[in-house]
Amino acid sequence: MKKYLVEFIGTFFLVLTVGMTVIAPGAGALAPLAIGSALMIMVYAGGHVSGGHYNPAVTLAVWLRGRCAAADVPFYMGAQILGAWVAAAGVLCFKGHPVVTPLEIKLVPALIAELVGAFALCYVVLNVATAKATAGNSNYGLAIGFTVMTMAFALGGVSGGAFNPAVAVGITRMHLVDSMHLWLYFIANLGAGALAALVFKFVNPEDK
Repeated sequence: MKKYLVEFIGTFFLVLTVGMTVIAPGAGALAPLAIGSALMIMVYAGGHVSGGHYNPAVTLAVWLRGRCAAADVPFYMGAQILGAWVAAAGVLCFKGHPVVTPLEIKLVPALIAELVGAFALCYVVLNVATAKATAGNSNYGLAIGFTVMTMAFALGGVSGGAFNPAVAVGITRMHLVDSMHLWLYFIANLGAGALAALVFKFVNPEDK
């Protein structure tokens, strides 16, 4: 139960940061810096309890890689999505239920952007937080947070920069993207998580 609570809390603060910095008045062009920092902080805060996934795609990747029990997967994902939903409701309350114009998304570029960004995140997580060669390092949270920040700066304008199905639920709830595109994030992000696990296992066949 503690693990699931930590996943809820971490995802809640991540999505809260997304909404508060992206919806005006927010952090403007610096929003990705705040979002990446929020993820980094939460990874350091809860990583020793739950692994600090805060992302169904990461949970899928870590499970396929063999570092997450199958029984935990649905509860992790449920806690993450619930945390995102509650955070989004909180943001709308804090912001006074503003009128938000959803990002105009072009389907194919957005799918590719989400696949690339989520792959980068999951691949980094597997290498810095689960690999035997990097066990015991203290910079894993920084690497993970900076990956999200970098991908958000690079690709956020194309897809909204979720790279995380739970965040996608949150930004849909906050009307930052149209709900008709929610499926796009689930397919691209979860597909990226699975692909990252396969690539990790191919590159590191001895790391069981």
